[in-house]
Amino acid sequence: MKIAFYTLGCKVNQYETQALEQEFVRRGHTLTDFDAPADAYIINTCSVTAVSDKKSRQVIRRARKENPHAVVAVCGCYPQTHPDDMTGLGIDLVGGTGDRLAFVELTEQAAAERKPITVLDDAFTRTAFEVLPAGGLEGRTRAMLKVEDGCVNFCSYCIIPYARGRIRSLALETARQQAKSLQEQGYREIVLTGIEISSWGRDLKTGEELTDLVEAICAAAPECRIRLGSLEPRTITEEFCTRMSKLPNLCPHFHLSMQSGCDSVLSRMNRKYDTARYLQSVRLLRQYFDDPAITTDLIVGFPGETQEEFAQTLTFIRTCAFSAMHVFPYSKRPGTPAAKMPGQIANAVKADRAHAAAQVAEEMERAYLNRFVGRTVPVLFEEEREGLWWGHTPNYIPVAVKGANLHNRVADVRLTGVEKGVAGGELV
Repeated sequence: MKIAFYTLGCKVNQYETQALEQEFVRRGHTLTDFDAPADAYIINTCSVTAVSDKKSRQVIRRARKENPHAVVAVCGCYPQTHPDDMTGLGIDLVGGTGDRLAFVELTEQAAAERKPITVLDDAFTRTAFEVLPAGGLEGRTRAMLKVEDGCVNFCSYCIIPYARGRIRSLALETARQQAKSLQEQGYREIVLTGIEISSWGRDLKTGEELTDLVEAICAAAPECRIRLGSLEPRTITEEFCTRMSKLPNLCPHFHLSMQSGCDSVLSRMNRKYDTARYLQSVRLLRQYFDDPAITTDLIVGFPGETQEEFAQTLTFIRTCAFSAMHVFPYSKRPGTPAAKMPGQIANAVKADRAHAAAQVAEEMERAYLNRFVGRTVPVLFEEEREGLWWGHTPNYIPVAVKGANLHNRVADVRLTGVEKGVAGGELV
């Protein structure tokens, strides 16, 4: 069969789609673009917000309308958390977030029998980490390595624990082997991803923590950059920084999930830290690493957020001086405690606050990038676009230069300027 994929949402979804692609190809199928004629269309959905649900439904309807005789198979967080929403969308196979390899066989079954199939479990009953093949089918420079699944933080705005279940960790030795294999396949960078990688190892009962995992992976793939996915701020301790700063191939890029810079809002969000603890993490990273990139996420307009609370957040993010931020207006997620909280903020107010926060984020990003003008930095080049080669530094500064045959190469670049969030430079 010709198989077409459409993936919404996070890096974990992207990783799992790549694993499904590999399994379909291994079983003799071919891949095609989602906009091309295919025998089966697979939509890997996201359900982090109600907007994500809407996008997922739009893609499902589009696939069914344009390809009435093809198999439409849906998996991911949306059907896992809202199975009743799948009714009436013309779906042949409904799966969730578990047993991805079985989903491949079920797609084949749906194509052969042309009878609707629904296979969903209770995510909280899962106890084992599903090991999937890492890497992709194309000659990419950067591979994702999923090392953890599940979350038990239960933030008041988030439905993901219900979609993914409890913490499950990839065994350290398996992670080491997969990292070594990715290096042998020619990848130059490995991104450790998961739903909440800071929780890695809690279920294994071996006493090993994220620091042990990162040390093992860095040693297994010494020729690869190792980049960490999103971290819970309390992960950053003196011991973490001491050990991580000794790893030469660990990228000095740390994405610390924040969501608000106001303690009262953080409390309503059921986050497990306050601004003082968060700032401690930021300062520790800057103490142990040379000009690290510290990035974050921010939700504005959370239920009950006053103008004074928002002003506190703006002051706090300036204090942290992030190198980059993702700013999101709060989106009500039915099924979460926050959706029922009083003081829901009007969309226009949320939009204004998002715009104000984004302006501060741009100022901080510009200040961070300008610090590197005049420096010579290593860049891993990924693709050629519009006559320039594009890549990233270890601290994830995007760089574009003139050159030739730079794909998947690391080359030194002297940065000469910054424009629209991209550094320009000259090959050394």
